Amino acid sequence: MIGVLVPGLCPRDAEAQRISAVDSAGVTIVTSDPLRSDRRCTVGSEPSLSVGEAFGDERYEFYNLRGMARLADGSVAAIDRRDQRVRIFSADGEFLRSMGGRGEGPGEFRNPWFLWALPGDTIQVGDYRPQRFHVFSPEGEFVRLVNLNPLYQNPSRGGGVLSNGASVNVREDREQETDFRTPRRIFIEAHGPDGDLIRTLATLPGRRYGSARDVPRFYFSPVFDGQPDVDAEGATIAIAPGRDPEVRIHDEQFHLRRIIRWLDEARDVSRDDVRAWREQYVQRRQRAGAERLRPEDRALISDDRPVADRFPAASSVQVGRDGRIWVRRYPRPREMTGWLVFEPGGDFFCHFAPVPGLDIYEFGADYILGVRGDVLDIESVAMYELITPTRRDRPLPGATDNSTK
Repeated sequence: MIGVLVPGLCPRDAEAQRISAVDSAGVTIVTSDPLRSDRRCTVGSEPSLSVGEAFGDERYEFYNLRGMARLADGSVAAIDRRDQRVRIFSADGEFLRSMGGRGEGPGEFRNPWFLWALPGDTIQVGDYRPQRFHVFSPEGEFVRLVNLNPLYQNPSRGGGVLSNGASVNVREDREQETDFRTPRRIFIEAHGPDGDLIRTLATLPGRRYGSARDVPRFYFSPVFDGQPDVDAEGATIAIAPGRDPEVRIHDEQFHLRRIIRWLDEARDVSRDDVRAWREQYVQRRQRAGAERLRPEDRALISDDRPVADRFPAASSVQVGRDGRIWVRRYPRPREMTGWLVFEPGGDFFCHFAPVPGLDIYEFGADYILGVRGDVLDIESVAMYELITPTRRDRPLPGATDNSTK
């Protein structure tokens, strides 16, 4: 294995310091210092499962994967918005069966957007408009339709489905001011297995929006503005406010049980950061084939566009199938930012560098599952073995550190 120290970390085998406290409401607050630790999680050099091909058997073709999950026997369920079917593949990558399809009837999708695997390999698919959930048996039989009450006309902006069938959904108040100063409110709501609203878990500030004078009805937020992210899996709900280095953990009864915090480096935004971001934006447009910038592009890189004073601490959060909490750090321009991984109890577990070209949908105890794309926009389902620090004494053949790629 090739080892690379994360910049700013102490020598090998250093551990993150941990401070634990309990507030007056009985909530445990765990604070650690990941930058003092060099504990790293890595992946195998090649996928342990890869499903997808450019031409040939349409059962193996993907163009717009929007959800996937590993089942108890090692098979994988995946849903593609173009095909509008859930497809199941064996642990060896062989097509097994499909369910759903385009339509308005029970078990048919308008616009499938999410997929979760519940206990017993029940499969639940998020669909909109409006937001609703289709529930299927492991064999692919349609079981029931769950409509949210009150309705979500747009898809949830995060959340998930818990093992008990309750769901966590996120909506944004779009009626706020567009003055670049007033953040939109983000409502994190819990719904029962029948879809009825149970309670609002939190109301958090989202992004601030405004518009350019010469581009009517084009709204955008300040550069480096942050917003919350939410995930739910098993019996755990994780809420990352975004701007602050913390994650709030709720249980399956929606009670706040733990706050995970970490000490972070200085996150002040400099002029060089803004300049680098603008250069990157123009380069991305050029790579996308744009011959010249549109008025919207010029508004986004204009000196008149506000800039946040500080970078957010986190850009996303995910709950692993084993209960670990994965926090994606917010990237600075030209920076490949990785994940901070915490144990369910809040202790820092490891650093994890991104796998180039892989958009991760699911973290397991010993695997990661995601989607890869190629130059032809053909996508594939890919699973990699996850190698954790506790197994570092016995490195597996072919293991590599993806932070060096």
